[in-house]
Amino acid sequence: MTGLLETPYGTRDFLPAEAVVKRKVEQKIFTLFALFGYEEVVTPTMEYLETLTTSNGRAQEPHLFKMFDRNNRTLALRHEMTTPIARLAVSRLKDSPLPLKLSYNTNVFRFRTNQPGRQCEFYQAGVELIGISNAFADAEIIALAAQALTVAGLEDFKISLGQVEFAGGLMENLSAALQAEIKSAIERHDIVALNNLAVDDRLKKIPTLQGGREILDAAQLIADNDRSRKALDNLKEIYRLLEIYGVADKITFDLGLIRDFEYYTGMVFEAYSHGVGYSLAGGGRYDNMLKDFGAACPATGFALGIERILTARKFQGVDEDSQFKDFYLSYASGQEGEAIQKAAELRAAGKVVEVSLTPQKKSDAEISCTEKNCVELIYLA
Repeated sequence: MTGLLETPYGTRDFLPAEAVVKRKVEQKIFTLFALFGYEEVVTPTMEYLETLTTSNGRAQEPHLFKMFDRNNRTLALRHEMTTPIARLAVSRLKDSPLPLKLSYNTNVFRFRTNQPGRQCEFYQAGVELIGISNAFADAEIIALAAQALTVAGLEDFKISLGQVEFAGGLMENLSAALQAEIKSAIERHDIVALNNLAVDDRLKKIPTLQGGREILDAAQLIADNDRSRKALDNLKEIYRLLEIYGVADKITFDLGLIRDFEYYTGMVFEAYSHGVGYSLAGGGRYDNMLKDFGAACPATGFALGIERILTARKFQGVDEDSQFKDFYLSYASGQEGEAIQKAAELRAAGKVVEVSLTPQKKSDAEISCTEKNCVELIYLA
């Protein structure tokens, strides 16, 4: 019997008060997305496995929840939203004018060890900007992420900004095998492993290039190729635009931040908040993904972790909105019709009204009003 009352591994319930806060945070974020011109799309919870495991997604296959349809084709629950939106852009939206500005707010599924901040079912809100490749587009994405965290109620957060092409330029003349070792060490932040590799000292400095705007000047001293220099120029232009947006104070640079070398092709970023040991948001430029669906097109975007934002709100002591209802409406026997009419009038005026489902004595109604977290009692005798 105990198993009947448990949720599956890596999932959770949201109780009424938690669900209200979650919905309000999501609504604030989604309203902001719309103000920037992003239009909502909704894709299926499941996709064909081959859709989710294009060349950039093969590494995720062990983490997918899979099933079979009646024709024995393998399906999988979506593990993120960028791939389904890429499919949608190339198929249903192929004739739409570019750039496409699309947003989403949904649950995604990924099998992984259940630890703080890492569930098997979790909620994401995000945007994808498809069809343009310049610093202006990247700056809009980063500024939107910063503003989204702000409207969600967070003040104490930082966005760590990197550029995968900086490290890529420093490695371009090395063998593929050695590049793979370097990338792995940088992605794992394993400085010891990196220092043990027989590589130029400039590559070993990459994980140390963290800090403010001055880091870009320090990186310029070791950028001995056009690819790395262009990456730094890109970051400088993005930062200049973020100053205009008014969010530059939230930006730090980390040239060792590369997220996924095989996926991202330009700027990358992650957002962190004090007291929360995992990123609240992440994204970057991924110009190669749509090519896997037969239509090469530049793209950039990000995803916010909704549960992670809710956790950060608690760490920062963000006051939750009042959960009180405006009225508890109760009545004596025979007053049911008047109660329905009165409640309808109040609701039409925008008030939250809970009506007793059975006649009550006034003394019992007063108790129910308190128990139901209602501000005021209306009793019809």
